[in-house]
Amino acid sequence: MANKTTAEKLATIQKGYALEGATIELGAALIDGELHKDAPVRLPLAMMNRHGLVAGATGTGKTVTLHMMAEQLSTAGVPVFLADIKGDLSGLATAAVGSEKLTARTQSIGQDWQGKTFPVEFLALGGDGNGVPVRATVTSFGPILLSRIMELNDTQESSLQLVFYFADKNGLELIDLKDLRAVIQFLTSDEGKDELEQLGGLSKATAGVILRELVTLEAQGLEKFFGEPEFDTAELLRTAPDGRGVVTCLELPTLQSKPMLFSTFLMWLLADLFEDLPEAGDLDKPKLVFFLDEAHLLFNGASKAFLDAITSTVRLIRSKGVGIFFVTQTPKDVPADVLGQLANRVQHALRAFTPEDAKALKATVSTFPVSDYDLEETLTSAGIGEAVITVMNDKGAPTPVALTRLRAPESVMGPSDEALVRSTVAGSALLGKYGTAVDNPSAYEKLTGKAAAPTRPAVSGEAPSGGSGSGSGLGSGSGERDVDAEARRIEEEILGRPSSRPAGSGRSSAPDRVDAPPAPRVPQPQPGGGIMGDLGNVLGGALGGGLKSMARSVGTQLGRELLRGMFGTSSRRRRR
Repeated sequence: MANKTTAEKLATIQKGYALEGATIELGAALIDGELHKDAPVRLPLAMMNRHGLVAGATGTGKTVTLHMMAEQLSTAGVPVFLADIKGDLSGLATAAVGSEKLTARTQSIGQDWQGKTFPVEFLALGGDGNGVPVRATVTSFGPILLSRIMELNDTQESSLQLVFYFADKNGLELIDLKDLRAVIQFLTSDEGKDELEQLGGLSKATAGVILRELVTLEAQGLEKFFGEPEFDTAELLRTAPDGRGVVTCLELPTLQSKPMLFSTFLMWLLADLFEDLPEAGDLDKPKLVFFLDEAHLLFNGASKAFLDAITSTVRLIRSKGVGIFFVTQTPKDVPADVLGQLANRVQHALRAFTPEDAKALKATVSTFPVSDYDLEETLTSAGIGEAVITVMNDKGAPTPVALTRLRAPESVMGPSDEALVRSTVAGSALLGKYGTAVDNPSAYEKLTGKAAAPTRPAVSGEAPSGGSGSGSGLGSGSGERDVDAEARRIEEEILGRPSSRPAGSGRSSAPDRVDAPPAPRVPQPQPGGGIMGDLGNVLGGALGGGLKSMARSVGTQLGRELLRGMFGTSSRRRRR
């Protein structure tokens, strides 16, 4: 390796990247300190569903890299999803303006550059930001992902799964947070104590803790992310009239206060896609490429169930034509089981200022194939807009490692003008479909006998209706006050201390305690008979009495209809 000449190294890279079929052009190779535009580095379009990693220290150009890749994917007719955390990727909607410096760079790597705009759809989580509001129902979000947002421990997560199971079995639609709160209140009330006992694994004390965390979510204003109309993830697969793939940018400007929500919502999008898309096998180009920025947020403090679900989703969604690129600082931010499935690597510069940095550098180097580069030196000396690359070639083998000077984006590297973003959102075909929140009758109305609140606009910048309290913002009047008071009563009774929920919530003199009207008895489905019913009984005995009723119902037709996905999510086909 050390005895190779520059010409031999060049020949290795040229041969390794002589690929057949459509490709994404990444840049030109740097060998022994010299740029060789006759050694282009590229990524086969057909291999982008083998997933990838874009990593590097802050400020080394990761966002520009995924910007440049998104442009070429769109041009190739592949839809793209981008988690636009900083708002910089909105520049895809604005053509870049050339300069002498830019021209010199692009010519040096053999790039035929010209400023372009791309078809962009702007989404905003719950309408928080400039974009079409994106919401999910609580039932489709599922207990595992919701536990992640609520930061529940493993025991509490298992208990929440039982609550979802109870709601599914009894036809109690969990649309927004007040629905889930109403179900927990029912289970902990005198009317629901028999149901709580049948669930077995759900103690009254644990239900109280879950209720408290749920109330905290509402107090933080997170209720607006849950509701209807629910976003259909098929919208991410659209192409523009000219055949280019639509680039969907999802932003959450208040990410710093809601990082767990943002990363978990991205996994819901992927889980929903996984449940709905058919098997596709090997395609000439992917159906969608999903760039997941700040990927480390997904894994920090994640439960084993959550990590297992991510690993399985990444492993299996490839065959449905979806490629996932994790964007983070170092490969060690991604669990080994996930990292092992990322065939395409774009590694920007790393820093080695501390012993921990040095350890991360050595770990990163160990994940690359043997190469003609001293990777420890290369990764600490690479410039902005340069990266060490190895991808999967069209035969399924890794390409040679190549230090690469990357192509320049053809649209603005930074945010578009806010007026342009707003006009794009206003003209979106999705705004009429998702722009107004609706509150259909669901578990809350069934259990409390209250009428659903009227629909209301939910575009960015509008405060939720229903006053300034910490309630869900979808209920109103005395019914909302009753539920708030009941939530305080349950917290005080179960937790043995004053409720954390503000009394009155800024509304007209509501009493500290209001007894909720008796909830209607929830009808129980009859256990199924025959072989499947017997199987449910056997499973119940094996799992213990606490889960016996759950296992028995798996043997019924209803139980089969209520099976959930790997994240505990409920697919749209099953929700209809």
